[in-house]
Parts: sequence; structure tokens; C-alpha cells
Amino acid sequence: MEGSPFIVDTGPLVAYLTSEDRYHRWAAEWLDRLPQPLMTCEAVLSEACFLVARLKGGIKQVLDLVATGSVRVELRVADEVGPLSRLCAKYGDVPISLADACLLRLAELNPGSTVVTVDSDFWLYRQHRDRAIPLIIPPDVKSPRRGAKRRNARR
Repeated sequence: MEGSPFIVDTGPLVAYLTSEDRYHRWAAEWLDRLPQPLMTCEAVLSEACFLVARLKGGIKQVLDLVATGSVRVELRVADEVGPLSRLCAKYGDVPISLADACLLRLAELNPGSTVVTVDSDFWLYRQHRDRAIPLIIPPDVKSPRRGAKRRNARR
């Protein structure tokens, strides 16, 4: 685990900051144990801020993760528009969010990285067209059925 880059998605960040979230304990155990900084993207931070805005100081807590160096923004959308557009087209029927596309792109740019997520769609996504992404995901998050979604994702 040490030395491998870890990429964090919105769900674990929100769960970490929200004690009543069903994945809070799971997220706290994992995020406290992984080497920091965890990599992420602007879209994940935006989603996380939106989702914790109802919590007292929620947005500040998300931003504090960046300010303290626990989480580092490692992908600028402006620098990756072409690859992100390709990924959004490839997985348009899943559908893929901008945040998910950014994390998938981060995984492509960081060989050996692992994505920390609660999103079952990451079971479907592939880096460099055909390689599964190593995941840290709660045990109750199962791979979605592979039907129509998977068919178009192979293009």
C-alpha cells in the first residue's frame, strides 16, 4: 500500500466528513490509514462541497483537506479536455460524471494507482481501454450487471 498513489472519489470524502453516512466508519478506517496526500480532482471537490453544504462547516472541512495537504488536486480539467471528452463519450451510456471521468483519467496518468470509491460504476470503467482499475470499495458495493452498459463501454 505504501508508495502507491491513491485517488479518492466524492463518496468516501463525504462519508468521512458525515458521521451519519452509511459508509462513515469504512471511509474513516481507509482514509486514515492510506498514505497522504490522496489525489483527486476539482470536480470531486465541487461534488463533495455540494453534498456537505448542509453540515455546519461542511464546505470548510472539504477545503481543509486540501489546505492541510491530506488531499491534493492532481488533474486540471483544462489540461485534459481531449482525454476527458473521449472518456465521457465512451461511457456516455453508464452515464459517467465529469468527476468519474477525471478520476479515470488520473488512474491512467498514474500507473499503479488505486481508486477509493463507493461508486459501483468503477467496476465497469477501464483504464487505457481494457485494464480494470484497482479499487478500494466497500464490500457491499457489488459490480453492476454487465449488459448494455458494458457493451458500449468496450468501444
